[in-house]
Amino acid sequence: MQVETSPTETPTPEATPVEQAWSLAEQAPEESAVAAVEGIKEAVSDKNETVGSMIGTLDGIALSMGSMRISLFDILIVALIVMAVIVGAWFVSKLGRRGVRRFTKLDDTQQLLAEKLLTIAVWAAAFFVGIDLLGIDLTALAVFSGAFGLAIGFGLQKTFGNLIAGIILLMDKSIKPGDVIAVADTAGNETFGQIRKIGVRAVSVTTRDQREYLIPNENLMINQVENWSYSSKNVRMQVPVGVSYEADMKLAEELMLEAAKSCDRILKAPPPTVWMSEYGDNSVNFVIHCWIQDPEDGVGNVRSAVLKKLWWLFKENSIEIPFPQRDIHIRSSDQLDRWFEAMAKDGKVTKE
Repeated sequence: MQVETSPTETPTPEATPVEQAWSLAEQAPEESAVAAVEGIKEAVSDKNETVGSMIGTLDGIALSMGSMRISLFDILIVALIVMAVIVGAWFVSKLGRRGVRRFTKLDDTQQLLAEKLLTIAVWAAAFFVGIDLLGIDLTALAVFSGAFGLAIGFGLQKTFGNLIAGIILLMDKSIKPGDVIAVADTAGNETFGQIRKIGVRAVSVTTRDQREYLIPNENLMINQVENWSYSSKNVRMQVPVGVSYEADMKLAEELMLEAAKSCDRILKAPPPTVWMSEYGDNSVNFVIHCWIQDPEDGVGNVRSAVLKKLWWLFKENSIEIPFPQRDIHIRSSDQLDRWFEAMAKDGKVTKE
């Protein structure tokens, strides 16, 4: 008789729970959105418990967005760092501008160009210093470089173009503060003004009636500009004068020269000259050519002074200043004669 024996059951070892890899790692605390805040928080908390508790309270008021955590303490620290960087950059740029102005070997245009380049360099350095103080990794900005480049290409194209144009204008000295240029208003009326300031975006031009035009730097580079003081501040101006056909032309010319020489702002060299321009309908027309070297003080007042003086000189020497006169000649006809006869009978008109 065969006895079946059950196979010996081998005891299975007690199963040990398999610990996952992430269960062995310690729970990582949430980090602040700004890396520099953690170091400031630890340094201040170790020195003063009261301040540390206040920081803890501020740090407890936070907003979490995924893995990013922004607390009220983070916002305060970031605001303080940004303000400190801005104030420091403003102070350094101001000291730099004062230092540039002490270089007497540089003219006004070179000083202004050096100030602008120094200001750009200071603010660029302040930007990178602020990035470093906040603990922001510069590689993270590579994500936004493409979008920033598109923003410059489309939205800020004119701004950067005007900035570069202003620097070029200062480098070639074609337009500089103090120059007198001709400008036109929206109605197309041309006048002249003096350049007061070349800014980052536009050039400030002030006219004689204290109107200030802000002309974009690019416009002064791509358009024709009439600069009255580019190579010299001497400007020749014209004063038109008309005299009667019955006047003594030689005496009239002498009086015109006398009137021009009597004005203090008109230069003695080159001397004023008088040209006969044309035989007009009612007068013989002359033009007085004279030179001034201060166009920023105006040209209309010089023309007015010459004409006022000439008025009295012509009066004293009996030289007539003509004005338009019209004579009407009526041709005789039978119908017109009958009309005059009828009006004469009524006593309304007398035929002469």
